[in-house]
Amino acid sequence: MQERSIMHLDLDTFFVSVERLMDSRLRDLPILIGSTSDRGVVASCSYEARSFGVHSAMPMKLARDLCPEAIVIRGNSSNYMKYSQMVTEIVKEHVPLYEKSSIDEFYADLSGMDKFYGCMMFAHELRQRIIRETGLPISFGLSNNKTVSKIATGEAKPNNEIQVCRGEEMPFLAPLSVKKIPMVGDKTYQTLRHLGVKVVQTVQEMPMELMETVLGKHGIMIWKKARGLDNSPVVQYNERKSISTERTFERDTIDIGKLKGILAAMAENLAFQLRRGQKLTACVTVRIRYSDFNTYSLQKRIPYTSADHILFPQVMELFDKLYNRRLLVRLVGVRFSHLVGGGYQINLFDDTEERVNLYQAMDRMRIRYGDRAIVSAAGMGARTIGGPNPFNGEPPILLANRKS
Repeated sequence: MQERSIMHLDLDTFFVSVERLMDSRLRDLPILIGSTSDRGVVASCSYEARSFGVHSAMPMKLARDLCPEAIVIRGNSSNYMKYSQMVTEIVKEHVPLYEKSSIDEFYADLSGMDKFYGCMMFAHELRQRIIRETGLPISFGLSNNKTVSKIATGEAKPNNEIQVCRGEEMPFLAPLSVKKIPMVGDKTYQTLRHLGVKVVQTVQEMPMELMETVLGKHGIMIWKKARGLDNSPVVQYNERKSISTERTFERDTIDIGKLKGILAAMAENLAFQLRRGQKLTACVTVRIRYSDFNTYSLQKRIPYTSADHILFPQVMELFDKLYNRRLLVRLVGVRFSHLVGGGYQINLFDDTEERVNLYQAMDRMRIRYGDRAIVSAAGMGARTIGGPNPFNGEPPILLANRKS
């Protein structure tokens, strides 16, 4: 069986690095990127700011208190997408099988290249070309699986490279904090700390059954990752260009409130699909078919986003422009297109801490209980209009509209 060689690439402090390319005066200075208001959150920060205890997703007010000399930049998602695409094109040109896992991260399957060139040499030269052609710092880890390579990249940063050879996985992982293991979030970390587990070696030495007892199936996966075991494949990257949904009514309707209700529910569901797939959209389209079967659509380009409160108004604005009150409506639909990968789930440049927490809580409930487990008040009209119940059984939790 052919030995696998999996490379993980990660652009270092990507947003900050792009801003420094735009303005060289920012080099070596503490940088915070995100909302410029105190109620916003940090989307990214430089290593200089991290030395003060700042991290991404931290409330901006706290970050500025910790690092008062930091320069706060609102950020430009279009520039970040442009540079991300530049790196993607370089990887695509040189790597036969790659996976773009976020706006600034890639996996590449280099298995078999040792026969011709040497995987480490190939990975090194690919990294050097990215640095040379984009000006962006980038790090990589190379091993026989995705987990160890990703952890190795984190240890290589900033702007460096590490190879973990076959058989060296457990010694490499052993002294690291258990928080370095993918899947170990804050809650799981606290659970492990209460058991006296601080470093990966302790997990390696624990019986798998104990991890399963404490954390269920999640514990088994963490135990395997701690021992450097991961057979997950690199998934071929194919950029999905759009997502859409539409609804044909059993009875044509002219009820404007119900029509807007179902459009709101559609937009909300599609926005959740974007965030779950770590995607952002730059184009919104609304489609209407009237009772005479004439069909019309209207679209609008917008800044890249996956946030409900930005997408809802765009959908309603397009509907208001399309809707002809003299005719019954047979079908409505919504489409989000011009999709790109996004490493953050929502638009951190515009959102307050309260809104970020709200979206994350809603998405966790949807992932656990189903897409329609919770809906906004605006989308409740979708349940009463003619046609099948979109909520499939149990009514959803109602979340009243909020202004934040």
